[in-house]
Amino acid sequence: MKLFDVYPVNDIIIDKGQGSYVWDDKGQKYLDMYGGHAVISIGHTQPNYVKRLEEQLHKVGFYSNSVRIPLQVELAAKLGKVSGKEDYQLFLCNSGAEANENALKLASFHTGRKKVIAFRKSFHGRTSLAVAVTDNPKIVAPINQTDHVIFLPWEDQAALEKTFAEQGQDIAAVIIEGIQGVGGINVASESFLQKIRSLCNTYKSVYIADAVQCGYGRSGKFFSHDYAGVNADIYTMAKGMGNGFPVGGIIIAPHIQSSYGMLGTTFGGNHLACAAALAVLEVIAQEQLIQNALQVGQYIIDQVVTFPNVKEVRGRGLMIGIELPESLAHVRKELLFTHKIFTGEAKPNVIRLLPSLALRKEDADIFLQALHAILKNS
Repeated sequence: MKLFDVYPVNDIIIDKGQGSYVWDDKGQKYLDMYGGHAVISIGHTQPNYVKRLEEQLHKVGFYSNSVRIPLQVELAAKLGKVSGKEDYQLFLCNSGAEANENALKLASFHTGRKKVIAFRKSFHGRTSLAVAVTDNPKIVAPINQTDHVIFLPWEDQAALEKTFAEQGQDIAAVIIEGIQGVGGINVASESFLQKIRSLCNTYKSVYIADAVQCGYGRSGKFFSHDYAGVNADIYTMAKGMGNGFPVGGIIIAPHIQSSYGMLGTTFGGNHLACAAALAVLEVIAQEQLIQNALQVGQYIIDQVVTFPNVKEVRGRGLMIGIELPESLAHVRKELLFTHKIFTGEAKPNVIRLLPSLALRKEDADIFLQALHAILKNS
């Protein structure tokens, strides 16, 4: 049997990792400025994380949600404290797509409505509802196509107000990334998020904050949406939540009521997933990684804006997009194969940085020196 060939991959085999570095099977060391799509939040093989998982594995790795799992209660309490959303409710699943899927379904249950507002260049996942609100026709299969989704231009308050005025009684939810990831690291303005909150209040629609990539401290606040000073009704999470262990979730405002059977999952909230998520929150709090993300991220941004051939630098904390001229679309490959530095991209010419929140300034300097050298000679 062969693998189903859907990933364009680099011919590199990662054999081990530690902190912000990984090594291939030939012993070559790489600086990881991408964290495997923003997943590595506290560093590869972080000791407390490894210990937590190992200890849990010696007890019990899995049982279903048909029994009480105290680790889930512990995780909810810790997440509430670290995020500042202590009055919210937690539903656990396994991935970002599942989180968005459940958030959209819950919004429809809550409002009794079908329509959803999403935005151009959005990415919310590949499952049925999540991909329907994703602005990429290439990955939307015919069975996923629906007329329930209204795509509006990014940051267009007039279009948002007009759509609510015309269809507000049918709109179940607005779903928005606080910082668009795949779309090119586009930061939602505080005024735009405040407008969404205001309109959702007026029309009794649900504000869904997609924090799958821009959450968990990556932006310098726990949720990047927090910069706007308003609360969403549902926040979706995954990626950095488990530092590589598959875990996702949604936190739900107290006015949204639950009932038996409305949501469900086999693997979500299992013992190992909760142990991983608890370890992440413990390390984030103990090592003040949200503050570190803010400081080191700003240091990177301040340096890169001075580099030659850089069109624009966007982002917050350690979620950074570096837009280059299209003629320099090769820079990411050069960083990887010449300088041994992993970065991401938003096609065709935006370099995406999504490293561990524990990235040190001296690690950032290695990246900055390499990027400057490439751009100076381009």
